[in-house]
Amino acid sequence: MYIDPIRPAPVSVAAERAGKRVVAALQEMAGGCAELLAMEERPWASATFSGARHTITLRFHGSADCETADGFIETLPEHEFTLAGLLVADAQVRAVTYENRPEPVMTVEAELLLLNED
Repeated sequence: MYIDPIRPAPVSVAAERAGKRVVAALQEMAGGCAELLAMEERPWASATFSGARHTITLRFHGSADCETADGFIETLPEHEFTLAGLLVADAQVRAVTYENRPEPVMTVEAELLLLNED
């Protein structure tokens, strides 16, 4: 099968569903106050496992939501996710941007490694 180096391979339906489930779990952790800015999925495999890395960027608006973001950042690495058929092998915050516009705005980029439980 030829893969065009300019255009990425299409994301499988299963991977797309996994990405949506991850976003829903992260938004639940954030109390539903986070705005989804971006979601990226990259296949990942080792000699014994397969899965994908998911990079999700969320934005929090206002003082109260930024406080929620602080809690989200603190708890993400140790959070126990329940995603049927998937194991979250690693979860980390990759970047945090804080802006003090008329109201505070925090942008959080999280990366999760999901392994298929096949």
